[in-house]
Amino acid sequence: MIARLILSLSLSVLFSCGATLSALAGAAGSLTIAGNGPELTTIEPLARAFEKANPSAYLDVVWDANSKPAEMVTSGQAQIAVAGTGVSDLSATPIAWDGIGILVHLSNFTKDITKQQVAEIFSGKITLWSEVGGPETKILVIDRPRNQNIRDTFESQLGITGKIAGSAKVIGFDEQVVKTVVGTLPPLSAITYLSLGQGLSVVSAGVPVRLLPIDKIEPEGPTVKDGRYPFRRQVLLLSKKDPHPLVEAFTQFALSPAGQQLIAETYIPIKDK
Repeated sequence: MIARLILSLSLSVLFSCGATLSALAGAAGSLTIAGNGPELTTIEPLARAFEKANPSAYLDVVWDANSKPAEMVTSGQAQIAVAGTGVSDLSATPIAWDGIGILVHLSNFTKDITKQQVAEIFSGKITLWSEVGGPETKILVIDRPRNQNIRDTFESQLGITGKIAGSAKVIGFDEQVVKTVVGTLPPLSAITYLSLGQGLSVVSAGVPVRLLPIDKIEPEGPTVKDGRYPFRRQVLLLSKKDPHPLVEAFTQFALSPAGQQLIAETYIPIKDK
């Protein structure tokens, strides 16, 4: 439901940008874009918008929570990988910022937590909400798959790589993560992390969840972009370093005003208006 709403909004932007799109027309051929994280709701509309502007181009978007997109580019299975961290032998182009939100149930009255407390919760050192000013309830940690770039960035920024508690429940997609937080009993026990854009969307849609401030900094677009909010990652397009006309054309489109406007539906554009 939420993903369809985001896609609908994105497509409405697509049709409003026709003049700008036509200026990028002319690319031809086919390529595959691979990913495994929450960026699908942005990459799919970007790909369709690019094809609309370039009728002789075909973009196949391959998304699998268990895939390794960078390796797919290296092996030639894909020409572009969507990632959150760079790889030494691939070219990396940032197209957006994404915050990483810390999500709990709306009934959890914990006011805010520190970055250090987040590290201790996810590594299993803090096990009760009462230790961080919350209810007398055991914390249920919901983790993300090991190969997803959002997890890699989250662990790295907290200094807990490989230390997330093995007892944590692992869930792949953001929508399912939100449903699990809402449906967990008792509901105020669960905590997870997800793409901030997705988190803000479900909060604004009235889903009974909330995003915790970190070190008293609210999780929102401006604080992510200027670096005050501590959890953020870049959305990167990875490709081989050898020039590829269609890859270069799609990358140029993603950074164009039309592409950045589409990206702004879910993420924080890398370029200022």
